[in-house]
Amino acid sequence: MSSAPRWAVERLAGSFRIEGAGRPGLSARYCCGVAKVMGVLNVTPDSFSDGGLWLDPDAAVRHGRQMVAEGADVIDVGGESTRPGARPVDLAEEMRRVLPVVEALSGEVTVSIDTRKEQVARAAVAAGAKLVNDVSASLWQVAADSGCGWVAMHMPADPTVMASKATYDDLLGEVTSYLVERAETARRAGVGEIWIDPGIGFAKTAAHNFSLLRHLDTIVSTGWPVLVGTSRKSFLALPSGSPAGGDGERPAAERLEATVATSTWAILKGAAMVRVHDVAPAVMAASLAGSRS
Repeated sequence: MSSAPRWAVERLAGSFRIEGAGRPGLSARYCCGVAKVMGVLNVTPDSFSDGGLWLDPDAAVRHGRQMVAEGADVIDVGGESTRPGARPVDLAEEMRRVLPVVEALSGEVTVSIDTRKEQVARAAVAAGAKLVNDVSASLWQVAADSGCGWVAMHMPADPTVMASKATYDDLLGEVTSYLVERAETARRAGVGEIWIDPGIGFAKTAAHNFSLLRHLDTIVSTGWPVLVGTSRKSFLALPSGSPAGGDGERPAAERLEATVATSTWAILKGAAMVRVHDVAPAVMAASLAGSRS
């Protein structure tokens, strides 16, 4: 295991204070003050971190069960990569990838479907998914019709072009107002379980990502439960000030410590769930952070 990346902590700690660590936060509504952990299960050939590892349905189901054994509260099944520059997957292929896995796991754990397609979301819910993890923040009607939960994520541009769209006049204000508007729309449509996700890494620079983490309590203060996913993302690969692709960049598999650090910060800021590839350390971090609330 690589040494702990001090730069990740320092970037956060520069203007970070744990205002909510001494009192109950939103996560207390869900599991005695302990944030939930969502395990990532990508059944794709091209996801940035684990693409190709779980393409075989049997392998995917085994991995999902392993994450459940490690303490995952939710398994998030996705059949289309949304990494920067990723190309869309056609409907039939995405369904072929995800539906057998959703069906196999849905009797054992809460399963979420990570998709932008209404047809995929509806089919996955019919197969047993209880949560729609919606990077497009547009599928609330699926949740309203089916009674499942819904996650609205902030992604202001399609993955094919979002790297060029990371421009904001008021990052925190724009992200927060967008998510609140989507959540309120979903509530009016009849959705009962609504989560909001600031979209770390989606049309955002490293500086944007760290800023959202520092000020996550502002998003939490809206009253909507917050999901945060920093796991293995590229902004965790670089020491402060290093250019992308430069010396010192860590591959995705070596970003565990930075993932745990940023997930813990998010929980202490009030996040009610974190989305991770490495479940066991996140469960431990959530338990330790929850013990302070």
